[in-house]
Amino acid sequence: MLKTIVKGVRIAGVCASVPETSHSFMQDHSLFTEEEAKKLLATTGVYARRVAPPHICASDMCLAATEGLLEQLGWDPESIGVLIFISQDSDYVLPATACVLQKRLGLTKDCAAFDINLGCSGLIYGIWTASQLLDSSTATRALVLAGDTSTRFLKPEDRSTMPLFGDAGAAVALEKDPEAPRMFGIFGTDGSGAPNIMVKAGGRRDPLVPPIEPHSETEAARLFEDARLHLNGAEVFTFSLRLVPGLLRETMAHAGVGIDDIDYFALHQANKFMLEHLAKKSKLPREKVPIDMHDFGNTSSASVALLLCSRLGDELAARKHKLLLAGFGVGWSWGALVTDIGPIPRPTVIEIPDDFPTLKAG
Repeated sequence: MLKTIVKGVRIAGVCASVPETSHSFMQDHSLFTEEEAKKLLATTGVYARRVAPPHICASDMCLAATEGLLEQLGWDPESIGVLIFISQDSDYVLPATACVLQKRLGLTKDCAAFDINLGCSGLIYGIWTASQLLDSSTATRALVLAGDTSTRFLKPEDRSTMPLFGDAGAAVALEKDPEAPRMFGIFGTDGSGAPNIMVKAGGRRDPLVPPIEPHSETEAARLFEDARLHLNGAEVFTFSLRLVPGLLRETMAHAGVGIDDIDYFALHQANKFMLEHLAKKSKLPREKVPIDMHDFGNTSSASVALLLCSRLGDELAARKHKLLLAGFGVGWSWGALVTDIGPIPRPTVIEIPDDFPTLKAG
């Protein structure tokens, strides 16, 4: 696995946002019986998930989180030198969503802004990338935004994905600081797992752009299916149990720390059953592995930041904590960081209304 050490950069703040609309199959029995819903809750840990209305994009949720974070920090938008938007759900085929966000946020034209197409591991990759850019440039502050509207890719009748995924956006602020403790990271990729979490249609390999000659009914039906999320839950579970315990051990060894030195293991919120098995197999104290699946579900690239805001806000505002952040899944792709966070302005979750002003180009 690739190992990295980040020097002189600290995490200065975190903020997350979710849509106001909440849906629960514990209350809506259109897809599951009451008994089935109770069993799902016991395994996935998801009581409800947030669902964005059609006009709200991942960028809008990230925008709300960023505006809240900048207000908390008291940062002038013009002080931001790097902006990274991480999502599998960009606003447009082109331009990059980060370019549109740069204008809406009022960042200067000297700001480097670009997108990264990653899911479960995306936030960890983004923090590392932004840190390296700060270290090697004149920029002193960076924003890493991560969000997905995963519910858009779900088939309404898919009992394996509908109760699991929710929508969210998040923002992480980074700042140069010569006194900052070092971050220790490990990253890796295994593309053989790509078919196990996939939306096949919509890119250039299998486009949804209407052709000159209309699609046949058969082709249109195929594209409808392939434009939805395909999730091989058994393979995802096997991959996670095979990879993550070793990833955690190697990252701690790289950082020269042990389980007792880590205050919290902030892991990608895939599902409760998996996280509990990972904690047990890795011999982690259960209280050090927070889970927030209950109210939000699996929020893909935003899940780790959302976890910090929803479960660890008071702790991170009060004092410094040593955290191991880890994302793993779609790709297969994974990344983990050991870093100190805090004290910082209290990480919070913002609930955005359905009439939130949306982000548009032009």
